[in-house]
Amino acid sequence: MTGHDVPAVGTAVRDTARDRVGRVMDHTGPYLQLRPLGGGHEWDAHPDQLHPLTQNELLSALVAELNKHSRQGL
Repeated sequence: MTGHDVPAVGTAVRDTARDRVGRVMDHTGPYLQLRPLGGGHEWDAHPDQLHPLTQNELLSALVAELNKHSRQGL
């Protein structure tokens, strides 16, 4: 993404630097705070390393998160 395309709070994105999926929670300085879709600790990411998820990618990520929780008995 470029500086002009900063995703809004609530947008689901892939952090390509960490190969993680999360939801934008806040903007602080040059970074965005992301939280995993299933909850957890936030991490900082640079907007240039984020890729908004398509509906299919989001659905796939949510199903993977549910499957992970199911295997863990949560």
